Amino acid sequence: MRDIQFAVEKLNIDDDALILAGDNVLDFSLVPFVRFGVENNCSCIMCYEENELARQQRTAIITVDDTDTITGYEEKPREPKSNLAVPPFYYYSNEDLHRIPEALEAGCGYDAPGSFAAWLSQQTPMKAWRMPGQRYDIGNLESYEAVKASYKGIIH
Repeated sequence: MRDIQFAVEKLNIDDDALILAGDNVLDFSLVPFVRFGVENNCSCIMCYEENELARQQRTAIITVDDTDTITGYEEKPREPKSNLAVPPFYYYSNEDLHRIPEALEAGCGYDAPGSFAAWLSQQTPMKAWRMPGQRYDIGNLESYEAVKASYKGIIH
């Protein structure tokens, strides 16, 4: 989260922002995700259904209401309350982006970008957008080679 704060301050960012982990490849466009944030006039996260308990326990899991507003956000829960997993893809409104110092002062974890989303979801309404495609996490050379062999590009 401090890296995001650093970028906001050094680049004088005064607009909404799309924050993505750089070690991921997607087979879908991000345009609908940004549009979702703009249309809902709030910060948003992506989510997808993860039905394997072991994987749920290694990621953030959210709960949402019938309007896709986040009602709960847990990092690596022992007993997940839903199957909606959160990859590291966030859309922050300009106003919320500038709340990072407040979050840090409140004790929010500074090294993981998801900690800010978890904190923010308790402070202001945030929405969840369901990924329409696949995300490929490139964590090592083996996963890179696997993605290279199977990736077909962005689905339109």
